Amino acid sequence: MFYKTLFASTLAAVLTLAAAAPAKPSPDIPATIEVCTGNCPTGGVIIPVVSDSCINLTGGLTFLNKEISGAIVPAGFVCTFFQNFGCTATGTGNAPANSEVVLVGGTWHMSNVPGLSGPVNFNDLTSSISCSPL
Repeated sequence: MFYKTLFASTLAAVLTLAAAAPAKPSPDIPATIEVCTGNCPTGGVIIPVVSDSCINLTGGLTFLNKEISGAIVPAGFVCTFFQNFGCTATGTGNAPANSEVVLVGGTWHMSNVPGLSGPVNFNDLTSSISCSPL
């Protein structure tokens, strides 16, 4: 009987601590983002991300190249969407800020995302993506 009581109280304490601990993304646990060629959150493509790795929209993802209109970034993550392959920002014309956008957790419509100097239209421009936990 003593062991059952000890087990029950230990389990209750562990569950209380687990419930009280804030959820924080771990760089060891792979996350996913959802990208859409229409309006998110319907009809999206789930892409697993590895922290700080570049995802080129080639191979099995070629159909998404220059076609992403929306994205769902998980809470606690930041993702950079690049116009170029290789997750490189080279700029468009004289404005380097136009070659990439940085999005934090949330649902985004690429036609109106934050840029360095205000909202920008990044619709159908993405060729590579890089994400990491905040």
